[in-house]
Amino acid sequence: MMKKDENDLPDIISLGELLVEIMRPDKDVPHGIIGATYKGPYPSGAPAIFIDSAARLGDFYGLKTGFIGVVGNDEFGESILKKLTRDKVDVSQIRISRNKTTGIAFNQYNSDGTRKFIFAAGAAGDTSPKDVKKEYFSNVKALHVMGSALSISKSSRDACYKAIKITKKMNPEAIISFDPNLRSEMLDINIILKICRPVLKKTDILLPSGEEANMLTGLKNFEQSCIKLLEEGPSMVVLKKGSKGATLYTQKNKKGLTVPAFKVNEIDPTGAGDTFGGAFLIGILNDWKHEKALKFACAAGALKVKHFGPMPETSLNEVLSMLG
Repeated sequence: MMKKDENDLPDIISLGELLVEIMRPDKDVPHGIIGATYKGPYPSGAPAIFIDSAARLGDFYGLKTGFIGVVGNDEFGESILKKLTRDKVDVSQIRISRNKTTGIAFNQYNSDGTRKFIFAAGAAGDTSPKDVKKEYFSNVKALHVMGSALSISKSSRDACYKAIKITKKMNPEAIISFDPNLRSEMLDINIILKICRPVLKKTDILLPSGEEANMLTGLKNFEQSCIKLLEEGPSMVVLKKGSKGATLYTQKNKKGLTVPAFKVNEIDPTGAGDTFGGAFLIGILNDWKHEKALKFACAAGALKVKHFGPMPETSLNEVLSMLG
């Protein structure tokens, strides 16, 4: 790994799985249909989508981003590194495995809004505590953790736990943001809940969907679940509601602040929530009022769904133009 000048070290760091997605362009086409069409590869991985969003939208504000993870020594890995580098994510801490290929997710869309994945994990779960180096966190202002990075392997999970400890040691005021990103196809839900608890206790900003909020609490009402989750440690819970926008709950406002979604022609929803999260964190780090940060994030998420593939090319100017 290249040694970096302290002035070039990132303000925002994320870590975990890096992969490419190979996607069905048409709905209701099972993976098992022989000869049916896929599109791809598209750089992906939930924490990578998040950091790419934060990079594209935060660079103008002087916020640097960095990622810790592993890809294979192949063209899929090269495509991920090229995309992140182009969007000004520091990739110096992304290790290239000589033993495994880059992770792949085959994605099938269904007309009822569900998706079905087939994972070939490859090197995606190989992020290790050894990859998390204290000096890389010298300038850290925020660390983002994904539930998928906790679920994919014990090694990746331990790396996330270590990153949280280092972040708070290097900067006690740093923000820990956490997207549960619960994937029942990766692990049993009870195990997922167990491994999320240590992160929840350290989380400042929690970014669940309604279903995830309910899974984390055992309740059946989204609003009640979000209010309950504030008792776990987060200072704010941002409920992502897709086409219905987002609602922010805080200790001071348990009734919630709701911002509606922007109406767009949806082409591909994959990655919209992660894009939203990266944009919201940029707003918070800029000390924007909560309503402005939510609108900014909703605009970024809306522009994402107009783009096929998990990581869009959306610029800051496009987001600001949508805000008017």
